[in-house]
Amino acid sequence: MDTLIIYSHPYDKSFNHAILENVEGELMQKEQHFNLVDLYKDHFNPAYTSEELALFKDGGTTDPLVVQYQKFLTNANHVIFIFPIWWNDTPAMIKGFIDKVMKKKFAYEVGKTGVVGHLTHIEKATILTTSTSPTWYLKLFCGNAIKKVFINATLKQLGINHITWQNMGNIDKSTAQDRQNFLNKIDL
Repeated sequence: MDTLIIYSHPYDKSFNHAILENVEGELMQKEQHFNLVDLYKDHFNPAYTSEELALFKDGGTTDPLVVQYQKFLTNANHVIFIFPIWWNDTPAMIKGFIDKVMKKKFAYEVGKTGVVGHLTHIEKATILTTSTSPTWYLKLFCGNAIKKVFINATLKQLGINHITWQNMGNIDKSTAQDRQNFLNKIDL
């Protein structure tokens, strides 16, 4: 089985990119095979077209990237998400990735009480994020969307149960040492 990195940031000089490079380096050092989904470099379109939405009920797609990403997910036992927190939540690219890739029949079925996830082969997910707000502020005053919605609802409904989240808050005010400390503490 493989690790799948899902990366969403448009700027390769961002701290998110430094996190990506750190994660890739750690996986290479461990000689662990991984695939990378770089949503911006792949020019992934997070929005449905009317043609693709017409295929929704059967889990179909018109997007070849969706097919490729689903193959990566099928072979993954660890998924690593790397993205910035924008407006206290996941960026549109991550939301669109979930909307378009986690298709009915592939990622879930609808049961009597809601979604029944099919991605139970994914043993763990690691979420690595950055934010201008302090992490405590996101958790206590901004609704804690990453934990409450992305982790406890979306990923768990898909069948992924062992999930950790590490956030580098106050990124705009951080020092080089703060950022290095965060990179050193990343736990995969």
